[in-house]
Amino acid sequence: MSLTKKILIALVTGVIAGIILTFVPENVFHSLDTYALTPVGQIFLNLIMMLVVPIVFVSIVLGTAGLGDPVKLGKIGIQTITFYLATTAIALIIGVAVAYALHPGHAGVFNIKDASYEQKDAPPIMDTIVNIIPQNPIEAMSSGDMLQVIAFAVFIGLAIAVLGDKVAGIRRLFEQANEILIFLINGIMVTAPYGAFALIASAIGGAGLNAIGSMAMYMVAVILSLFIHGAVTYSLAIKGLGKASPIKFYKGFFPAMSVAFSTSSSSAALPVAMKTAQENLGVRKSISSFVQPLGATINMDGTGIMQAVAAVFISQVYGIPLSFTDIVLIILTATLASIGTAGVPGVGLVMLAMVLKQVGLPVDGIALIIGVDRLLDMLRTSLNITGDAVCAYVISENEKRKDKNHQKKQATAK
Repeated sequence: MSLTKKILIALVTGVIAGIILTFVPENVFHSLDTYALTPVGQIFLNLIMMLVVPIVFVSIVLGTAGLGDPVKLGKIGIQTITFYLATTAIALIIGVAVAYALHPGHAGVFNIKDASYEQKDAPPIMDTIVNIIPQNPIEAMSSGDMLQVIAFAVFIGLAIAVLGDKVAGIRRLFEQANEILIFLINGIMVTAPYGAFALIASAIGGAGLNAIGSMAMYMVAVILSLFIHGAVTYSLAIKGLGKASPIKFYKGFFPAMSVAFSTSSSSAALPVAMKTAQENLGVRKSISSFVQPLGATINMDGTGIMQAVAAVFISQVYGIPLSFTDIVLIILTATLASIGTAGVPGVGLVMLAMVLKQVGLPVDGIALIIGVDRLLDMLRTSLNITGDAVCAYVISENEKRKDKNHQKKQATAK
C-alpha cells in the first residue's frame, strides 16, 4: 500500500477515533492521551524539527550554487528568478488574505496543552532587515534564527557558484549531505501515518466535535487559495506575459499535474513535467531544461500558500494576534525558504516549523494540521510544478515571438 493511502487511512481512522474519544470519560482520555497519543505525535514532530536547520542550510546552498555565476545568468535567468519570487510573494499574500477572510481558527476550540506562549512585541521592520545578516552564523544555526541561516547559506552558495571547479569537492560534499537529508525525510515520512493518527485523534478528542469544523475551514482556506492562485495569477501571467491561451496550457499540462498529485513530489514529477511542457505545450527544450529544474528548487507557490494559511490559522487557534510586521515576516521568510526547498513529500511541514518559529508562533500548532496535510500536499505539489511550467511556457512563447520579429526584420532588410 502506498504511503499516501496509509496516511489517508490514518487520517480517517484518527478522526473516527477522536470523535469516539469525545464520548469517553475525561480520565480515560487523559490517560490514553498522556501515555500513547501525545508521545507518538510528539516524537513525529521532534523528528521533523530535527531536520529544520540542516535541510534549510544545505538545500539553499545547493539551490543558490545551481544558479551559476550571477553575472552570467543572462536575461532568461533573471526573468525566471523574478517570476518565481514574484509569484511566490503573490501566493503568500493570497493565502494570508483568504485565511483572514474565512477565519478558520477559533481560540478555545482546541484544548491547547501548553498555554505558556505569550505574544511578544515585534521588532521594528528595519531591525529585522538589518539582522538578516548574521554576526555569528553558527550561533544563528544553534538558536534557529532561520532568516540568518538562509542569508548565510545564500552567501556560501554564491561563493561556490563563482569559484566553480576550485571548490568542486565542497559542492559534492553538500550534494551528498542533501542526499542524506532527503533519505532521512523519506524515512520520517514512513512514520507519518502513525503520527497523523495520534495527532489528529488527540486534537479532536481533546477539543470535541467543534474542532472538526475548524479543521474543515482550514482545508477550505488552503484549497481556495490554491485555486485562486492557479486560476487567476497563472492565467493572467499566461495571457498577459505570454500572449497565449490559459485553457490551452492547462489542457496540455494536465497529465503532469496528475502525476504530481499522486506522488506529492515536485522532484518525482519533474521528468514528466518537462516532457509534457516540451511535447504538449511546445516549450523549447533549452528553456524547459533550465527553467523547470530550477523551479523545482526555488519555486514552491503551493507550499507557500499552505504556510501562510497555516500560520494565520495557528495564530487564531492560540489567540496570538499577528502584527503587520509578523505578516511581512511570514511572506519574507517563506519566500526565501522556497529557495532550495527539497521537492519531496512532507518537506512543507519542515518549512512551516521554520516560519512559525520566526514569528513566535508555537511549533506544536503543526499538530493541528498534520492529519489533513497529506491531502493538501498532493494539491499544492500540483500547483508547484504548474508554476514552473507557466514560467517556462511564458518565456518560451516570448522568445519565439522575438525570433519571428528578428527574422521579419532580416527579411525586410534583404
